[in-house]
Amino acid sequence: MSKLVVLCPGQGAQKAGMGKAWFDASPAAKAIFEEADAVLGDSLGLPLSEICFNDPNDEINKTNISQPAIYTCSVASWHGIREQGLEGEMVATAGLSLGEYTALHLAGVFSFADGLRLVAKRGQLMQTAAEEQESTMVAVIGDDEVALSFCDDAIVGDEILVAANFNAPGQTVLSGSVAACDRVASMAEEKGVRATVLSVAGAFHSPFMAQAAYGMQEALEEATFCDPKMDVWSNVTAELHEPASMKNRLFEQITGAVKWAQSCSAMATRYDGCSWHELAPSGVLRGLMRRVNRDVKVQPHDEPN
Repeated sequence: MSKLVVLCPGQGAQKAGMGKAWFDASPAAKAIFEEADAVLGDSLGLPLSEICFNDPNDEINKTNISQPAIYTCSVASWHGIREQGLEGEMVATAGLSLGEYTALHLAGVFSFADGLRLVAKRGQLMQTAAEEQESTMVAVIGDDEVALSFCDDAIVGDEILVAANFNAPGQTVLSGSVAACDRVASMAEEKGVRATVLSVAGAFHSPFMAQAAYGMQEALEEATFCDPKMDVWSNVTAELHEPASMKNRLFEQITGAVKWAQSCSAMATRYDGCSWHELAPSGVLRGLMRRVNRDVKVQPHDEPN
């Protein structure tokens, strides 16, 4: 029996229409969307499935909506590919930022519904934090050391700029004050790198999210977690989750850097010879893995085969 490694996408992978093909083709996937609609009710203004499939109000990119939407779409696609015949034992899973909750659910740490409630809470808290203080993120392509040097060289006074995502070699995202991120974009060319200020709600994975982190800490403390049934990789440490510290790692993740490149590098070595899969909405993580280790072939599952 083959051994499977499953990668779970995070915020930024969302798109209108996501999950519709799985909903139409797979009763198991359809059941996940129906459960999500029942759990969330009218808390998002419309049923989650309606937002995912049609996005009538152009809201899919809002943090409080994209997070539960991506989580649901990913879990639905997993049930769909299993229903359609993917065989093998899942031995490891990891998720980028928000996707870490999907990974923990797949590992049996909490039910789909409990995970959805946590993700919806996370999205709302992060949306609120982003609205209360103006902040943003900037992607730097090129030398990673140069990217990190901006955290000192591009700030003035009490501005904040920190590393938020180590996505792949040569692809680092910084997070912080708007002026500092703009300064990175203007300084990039003379430093020999490219930089793009991102269209995001706020400075995720930075001190700007402290309020959201403490709100999430309370929700995590009240949640019931089981021990994972397989390897789950932590964004914060780029190491395997330990059952006793899972909640703390998820709390730290909201303001801390996502060490995705480091996680993928370690996983590529540890799970050599395994079959790799990326859940819907797919494509981003497959591309990042190519930059980390071109020998690892990740199969996307945006739609049924």
